[in-house]
Order: sequence, then C-alpha cells, then structure tokens
Amino acid sequence: MPWLQFTFYSNKDRAEALAARLEQANALAVSMLDAADQPLYEPPPGATPLWQLTNVLGLFAAEQDPEQLLADLRAGWEGEFPDYRQEILEDQDWERVWMDDFHPMQFGQRLWIVPSWQGAPQQDGVNILLDPGLAFGTGTHPTTRLCLEWLDAHPPKGQRVIDYGCGSGILAIAAALLGADQLIAVDNDPQALLATRDNAQRNGVETRLLPYLPKECPDTPAALLIANILAGPLITLAPRLAELVEQGGQIVLSGILPEQADAVSAAYAPWFTMQPAVEHDGWIRLEGCKDLDNLAGSATLSNT
Repeated sequence: MPWLQFTFYSNKDRAEALAARLEQANALAVSMLDAADQPLYEPPPGATPLWQLTNVLGLFAAEQDPEQLLADLRAGWEGEFPDYRQEILEDQDWERVWMDDFHPMQFGQRLWIVPSWQGAPQQDGVNILLDPGLAFGTGTHPTTRLCLEWLDAHPPKGQRVIDYGCGSGILAIAAALLGADQLIAVDNDPQALLATRDNAQRNGVETRLLPYLPKECPDTPAALLIANILAGPLITLAPRLAELVEQGGQIVLSGILPEQADAVSAAYAPWFTMQPAVEHDGWIRLEGCKDLDNLAGSATLSNT
C-alpha cells in the first residue's frame, strides 16, 4: 500500500505545535528531523531538544484527501503556515530496506560489531552481536568508535571494568569479549539497563556483567572505567568516577567536544595523569592513569 507523506519546513518554536496538529489529524506516524545538520548538546533537564530548523514529517494513508488535510492543519494556525513538500511513498519491504543499511563495522584490528542477520567477516576476530536499536548506542557514533578502538588496542584481560553510562552495554560487552573478568554497567535509564542485559545474554557474557543504577553502583574500584557520556556530566561526576578507579587504574572519557577537552581534563587532573586528547569526527577521547605522584600533588594543593 502506498503512503502520503508531508514534510513541513519549520523552526523549533513551532515544530511541536505542528507535530501535535498532525497527530490530531490522525497521522500514522509523526517525526522531527534536523533540517540544517545542527548537533544538539546537553539540553536542560525536562527540555525537548530541537534543532533551530526542524523538518516535521507526517505519514498518512494514500487515500487521505491532501487538500482537506491541509485545510484542517491551516485552520486556526497563527501566523504564516510553514512551507511543505507532498509526496507519495510507494510500498516496499521496509524491514528489508532497514536491514540493508547496516553492515558489520570494524574497530581497530580485530573488534567487530555484527548485526544478527550478517555473518562475521573475520572469524577469528572479536565479534559483538548487536542489532540497531532505540538510540542506546550501536557503535555508529564517533564517541563510541573512539572507546571501542581504545579497548581493541588495550584489551582489559583479567580486569574489573566499569562502563559508566552504558546505554546498550556495547563497551562493557566489548571489554568482556576482550577478556575482562567482571563488568559493572551503570546507567540512570532503566531501559538502558534492560538493553544491556539482553545484549550481554546474546553475546554470552551475562554471568560476568552486572547492571546498576548510579545510586546502586558498588564502591569497589575497578582497574578500568570508561564513561562515554557528555562533558557536563563528566565534569560533575569527576570525584565519584575517580573513587571508582583503583590505584594504578585507567580512565577513558568520551562524549567531549574539542573546546571542552581542557575543562574535562582539568576536572580529572587532581587524581589522574591525563594524556593528550584524541579526536575523531569532531569528538574527543581522553584517558588518564591514577597514580601516587598525582595523588600526592593533589594532597599538597589541598593543604596549602
């Protein structure tokens, strides 16, 4: 069955009102997309992040009268009605189209993410079985890539590892498959913890992976902590994350923009010897080692 789709060219102030009208008009689906390739960073709590220029899409059955639909949408609209594009989408196997868009991805020398419907391209590689999901992290974002490449180059064999802000659990699962003994996956979203459990089971590492909400996370420090979140939370969490890394342990941080790297690095400098930033596609990875010299310097500063 074909579909009738309208794409409205809006701004962020009117996008939600337009989406609400499309829903009231019995749209089968309503979505909002970036119209100007504008990234969104750290919206305030409770806010709905939207782009300055936002495309609002409404999908309807093809037999819907487009003229009547537009008349209903315009009725009572204050100000100038947004420009739009109208088109007919021919029916096709949408699941097949979606699946064809995803292929195995390589990170470093031997670490792969492999969708369940694809064969592993490197049989002796470290293959993470993970299907694209609801934006919890599937390896496609540069920040995730930076962390996976670090893990591939530094396999945490025999280590206790914390994945703080685990999302899908992809980093914890990668660490497990690379030889980590115990994994702690932490996230403030219960749905993310469910996704982590499911993905750990799919990859056969569920007995080594324990998911927790932040307030429930054990205080036992780990040899490695990876936090792929955002700069603001990373700075705020610095004292807590430092507590969760054992003496001589390592911390890997990502989700950082280049202009934020110095501030994040400075937040961790009282506990860690921080290394120069690594950048990929406009995102930064930081790493540091928790050592005695650094802690002694921190104590000296606190006593002056």
